[in-house]
Amino acid sequence: MDGEYEQFAGREEPWDERAAGVLRLPSGRLVRGRGLRRALDPGAPLPSYGVHLLGKQPPDVPWESRWLRWPDFRLPADRVATRAVLVDAWRRAGTERVEVACAGGRGRTGTALACLAVLDGVPAGEAVAYVRAHYDRHAVETPWQKRYVRNFPPMRGVSSGPGRR
Repeated sequence: MDGEYEQFAGREEPWDERAAGVLRLPSGRLVRGRGLRRALDPGAPLPSYGVHLLGKQPPDVPWESRWLRWPDFRLPADRVATRAVLVDAWRRAGTERVEVACAGGRGRTGTALACLAVLDGVPAGEAVAYVRAHYDRHAVETPWQKRYVRNFPPMRGVSSGPGRR
């Protein structure tokens, strides 16, 4: 079996790296970013876990999800909870289809994806550029979102290799 997909042996198939919104982290983990205002492609696989970054509670979805209260163009309301949810999402991305989504899919989603990149080993000062280069060139929309990423603490004592938990 191809090494990059070995982590998914006996589990669901990973995201298609060529699909819209899919970001490959340096460890090989794949995470999909999405704007919730856009309908899901009926042929696309569903996530097994989603993180919704919205100012108000999102509608129910048929997969496991977490809601982080995060108003548009702002920062998350609870930074401790946000870190815990993003660490969980990063870990789960080693073996599951994880999706991170806000209304438009750029500002809050890009910020969260950049934080996942920091957790994956990208230096915090380079994470916004990484997400803009590999996900959306307009990701991370505000100066305070960029600062949030620059100050986001990296993982300590955890290997970022594919499938590591």
